[in-house]
Formats: sequence, structure tokens, C-alpha cells
Amino acid sequence: MSTSTTSSATKNRRGSRSRLSAGQRFARGGWKHVAALVACVFALFPLVYALSASLSPTGSLLGSNDLFGEVTGANYQNLLNDPQNPFLTWFGNSMLISSITAVGTVLMGAAAAYAFSRFRFRFRRGGLMSLLIIQMFPQLLAFVAIFLLLFSISEVFPFLGLNSRMGLVAVYLGGALGANTFLMYGFFNTIPRDLDEAATLDGASHAQIYWTIILPLVTPILVVVGMLSFIASFSDFLLAQIVLQDPEKYTLAVGLYQFVSVQFGENWGVFTAGAILSAIPVVLLFLFLQRYIVSGLTGGAVKG
Repeated sequence: MSTSTTSSATKNRRGSRSRLSAGQRFARGGWKHVAALVACVFALFPLVYALSASLSPTGSLLGSNDLFGEVTGANYQNLLNDPQNPFLTWFGNSMLISSITAVGTVLMGAAAAYAFSRFRFRFRRGGLMSLLIIQMFPQLLAFVAIFLLLFSISEVFPFLGLNSRMGLVAVYLGGALGANTFLMYGFFNTIPRDLDEAATLDGASHAQIYWTIILPLVTPILVVVGMLSFIASFSDFLLAQIVLQDPEKYTLAVGLYQFVSVQFGENWGVFTAGAILSAIPVVLLFLFLQRYIVSGLTGGAVKG
């Protein structure tokens, strides 16, 4: 009896679903599929347009309105074989600068966040708020000061002054410390202090607790901070344009700008080809680290 009742109830539900009009189905949840489709088109169209422009032989963006009307690899050949614009050298510079910046940002931010989270000292709260407030000022205000500072440093330590990749890395590290420290601080607070106390009773030092216990537990936020730092430095143009002056030391953003910076001489086909190739490391990084993104961004919101 119960089986027949269950089957009849299931049939009734299916019948009621089939009797719903198209408008009712759309109001109940069909609009979500439409919104998702619109979002995908909105996100993918610029990429498809850039890919079409990179494969177009015209060398202009207007010629790409007919998507994939003509397909050729000439722009990629010109990009990779131009001795005056060494794309591969720029690519290597960007990877080197971004990788060092990401690792340095993670190490510095994690050490600062651990100190603010675990130690109690005077002006601890004030230091955290100062780091946050300083990051609220736009970096544009510091460009002149950065230029003059690096110009003065280059007279004493040329490897950290103007036209040096390590100087640019130092600028990136100084600008990223505040916000990342505050972000990591919230995540470090979610780790119970009982672990520290138990390790201390077993004879572990602060360094051992930090490297062997705390850091493995906060891996998601370390990955997120490193990834965001890598992407920010990889795509930065203004600071790199100010610091780097030798074409052999350009990053990708500065180097690719040379293709479209000359009036009446813009080569948008080669520029978009370089942009497509430049996006590959970032896309691969997202695909490889995507499982850490959500947990790393939301974990610090549980306890502050």
C-alpha cells in the first residue's frame, strides 16, 4: 500500500512539473541558466576577439570584426622572431620577477602575520591598522617618490636602483606587505593556540612551530597570496615602465606596449598575439591552484 502511494505521489509531482508553463519554469530557475550563459559570453568574447585579431593578417583590430575570417600564424612568427623586440626575453623577465615577488610576498607576509597573531606586544593593534590604512592610499601617489628613491639607491647599490629587476622586485614587495599581512592574519587566527602550547611543552622553538606546524596548516592562504602577488606583478605596467629602461630588461607589459605606442605604427596583430601567449601562465596557474582559492579567501573570515 505504501509503495503504490509513493509511486502515485511521484507521478503526481511529475505531472505537475509537466503542466508548468514555460514562464513558470523560467521564474522557478530557468533564468539562472540564461544569466550563466550571458556571463560566459561576456567573459569569453574579449578573449575570442583577441584570438581572432592575433590570427588576422591585417594587423588591426578593425579587421577582426569578421571573427576568424582569415587565419594565419604570421603575427606569432613576427612576435617570436623579431630581434628588436625580444619577446622570449621579456617573458623570462616577467616570470623571474613575478616568481621572486610571489615567494618573497608569501614569506614576508606569513612571518608578519604569525607575529601579529601569536605574539602580544605594544602597539600590535596600531601596527595592524597602520598597515591597512597605508594600503588605502593609491600607489599612484608614490610614483615620484619611488623614482627618486631608486635613483638615489642606484648610486650606491646599482643592482637595487633604477633599471634593475631586483629594484622592481623590492618595490613590489614593499607595496604588497600591508594588505597580505592583514589577509593572512585572519587566517592564522583560525589555527588553535593549543597546538603552539603543546609543541612548546614538547620542547619546540618558535621557529619549529612556525615552519613545521603552522605553515602546513595555512597552505590555502599562502597559495592564494602567492597567486595574487604573481598575477599583479606579472601584469603590472606603470611601475615596470618607471623602473626599467633597458629593452633587454623589460617585462611583458612594458615590452608589448612598444608594438602599439608609436602613432600610425600600431601593430595590434602582434600585440594581441603576445597578449594571448602571456595569458597562458596565468590560466595554468589558476587551473593548478583553483582548489585552494575558495578556502584560502574565506578561511580567515571565521575568526578575527
